[in-house]
Formats: sequence, structure tokens, C-alpha cells
Amino acid sequence: MSRYIISALVSNKSGVLTRVAALFARRGYNIESLSVCATENPDDSRMTIVLNGDEYILSQMQKQMDKLIDVKKIKQVEPDAVCRELMLVKIKTDAMTRSQIFEISQIFRANVVDVSPEATILELTGKSSKLDGFINMLLPYGIMELARTGVTAISRGAACIREEFDYKEKI
Repeated sequence: MSRYIISALVSNKSGVLTRVAALFARRGYNIESLSVCATENPDDSRMTIVLNGDEYILSQMQKQMDKLIDVKKIKQVEPDAVCRELMLVKIKTDAMTRSQIFEISQIFRANVVDVSPEATILELTGKSSKLDGFINMLLPYGIMELARTGVTAISRGAACIREEFDYKEKI
């Protein structure tokens, strides 16, 4: 099983996310990560979907998504694209462990966003593997809560998904 990232330009209106998620669910494919936001054009949203599978599953999901009226363009994200994820993690801390947590956060370039006598909240942005490594370092201290955004990706250089979109209407 391989990990694939799909970027899709979709209509920015209600129900689109539900239809795309239902498409995956009907076929029994799990979405590992999903990130959606409005683009520079308020009529469009960008979906970044991470899925595990083989080339056949990737091809099938791209073809099925392309059939949806509100999906304007689908593109597999290139391996050299910029991919990032945001994580907030709350760690159990006390006077003895706080300095150790701060040292670990400096190594990973995490930001301290909140400190209380019993917990510290850290923010980290980066590749999924970096976030996974950070979690492994923090496990012995006791993770109280963890929230991750999912992968967001954009291609390097001048190429962009909008350029490749032909504005013909789907029938």
C-alpha cells in the first residue's frame, strides 16, 4: 500500500465535502487526511486528500471524483510538492518536566502557545514524519490532547492547479 495525495479544485458551496466523502465511503476506501479551505477565488475551494492504496484505487477515486459536477479539477500531488501539517499538542507538565519539554520543542522548532502549572500546549508545523517524531519524543511525558489538521499541499514553482483547469462545464 502506498500513500497518495490528491489536490482537487471544487465549488465552494455546501454539500460538496459530503458528496466527496460519501464517494470514498461507498467504495470502502478510507480518507487518511482531509483538508479543505477557500482559495484566492471565493467561488472555489481546494481539497487535499491523503489516501492509502495502490495505483488502481488512486485511479478509480480520481475518475469517480471527476464525475461529480462540483469537482472542477483533480491532480495527484507530485512527490516534490510542499506538504505541511499543523499540530497542537497538550502535554502534562510540572516544574520538573517543563524545561525538558521546552528543550524538545526547540529542537523541533515548535512554538509554546500556552503554559499552565499542570500542562503546556505546543504548536508544530511541518511534514507528517516530523510531527510523528515529535509525538514519539513527547509520549513519555504524557500527551493529554492532540489535534492535527491533515496535510495541505501545493506544487513547487510556477505550476498551479488552476492553470490546468479548462473551464468547460461538466455535463
